[in-house]
Amino acid sequence: MTYAIEVQGLSKSFHPGAKALDGVDLLVADGEMVALLGASGSGKSTLLRHLAGFVAGDAGSVAVNGQAIQRNGRLSRNVRGARAGIGFVFQQFNLVGRLPVITNVLTGLLPRVPLWRSLARWFLRAEVRQGLDALAQVGIDDYAFQRASTLSGGQQQRAAIARTLVQNARVILADEPIASLDPESSRRVMDTLAQINRSRKVAVVVSLHQVDVALRYCPRVVALRQGKVVYDGPSAALTPSMLRELYGADLGELLPEYAPQAPAVAPLSRLAHAA
Repeated sequence: MTYAIEVQGLSKSFHPGAKALDGVDLLVADGEMVALLGASGSGKSTLLRHLAGFVAGDAGSVAVNGQAIQRNGRLSRNVRGARAGIGFVFQQFNLVGRLPVITNVLTGLLPRVPLWRSLARWFLRAEVRQGLDALAQVGIDDYAFQRASTLSGGQQQRAAIARTLVQNARVILADEPIASLDPESSRRVMDTLAQINRSRKVAVVVSLHQVDVALRYCPRVVALRQGKVVYDGPSAALTPSMLRELYGADLGELLPEYAPQAPAVAPLSRLAHAA
């Protein structure tokens, strides 16, 4: 078996005595779709940023698509070249609102076009066609020449996914891609990621804090708590009792039905009568 992502002993501390990542080991096979599950502060986003080579860990190693990203606290000399095969979908879309959607999508080509063309935003007709095809695959090609700022949040997120298609990424890392979206937009974004995973055999790692979404879309779940992997296995095996054992008081963030209920407030008329 070949692995799209290989992580060994990855650790990171931003403050003394507080580890954001604590000896993380992770293997993701080519074409696999994996959910990173955890409450806020569990280390999901930090792990994804290390996989992409945005930051260096304190210890451990990361390789993506067979290329070293970092080792023992140092980024690889070729990390920029390695990033060319890694698509990153940010929670807040990371689009330039004043530019057309197609221009935002075509920035996925920047690692492969000359610098002067990227600065001038001059793309060949075949490249524009490639961008339009990517937008069609995510279902928003009708909006290609509108400003990105005119799109809804869900449409902007799908444009960000189209950018990874133009990039021809072999690994897609999605950091809470549905956190700020309504349920219908969330469904479309997750459907898009799942369809790309199936059709292109691209490895997709998506961080989530919604258990139901993880179970629906990802055959495998890697659960994090306080920077440690506390579960790595089939999503179907995650039961509410297991999640309660893993997350304790944080479970309400992952399963809303387990969130503590706010105390009932007496009607104003009753309070006035009591006074």
